Amino acid sequence: MWIGWLEFDILLGDVHSLKQKRSVVRPLVADLRRLEVSVAEVGEHELHRRARVGVAVTSGDPAHVTRVLDAAERLVAERPEIELLSARRRIANGGD
Repeated sequence: MWIGWLEFDILLGDVHSLKQKRSVVRPLVADLRRLEVSVAEVGEHELHRRARVGVAVTSGDPAHVTRVLDAAERLVAERPEIELLSARRRIANGGD
């Protein structure tokens, strides 16, 4: 079994409240779920212009894990309302 995950550090655009932050992060999380991954906001909950979002996927094929994580990173990077500050990636074999 192969496990892959990404952690995105995101700077939100013209956001001035936590309510506005939710209106940007929720659609992003919903779009990422279409890739059939587990996804959640995992940090920076108290800051209205920053978010950390985690994505995880498992597969028997490491190439599939890489393709899905690549697609997730492209999806986040291409959104005009946010700036992707960093994306930390890890892929591991379940036997590691």
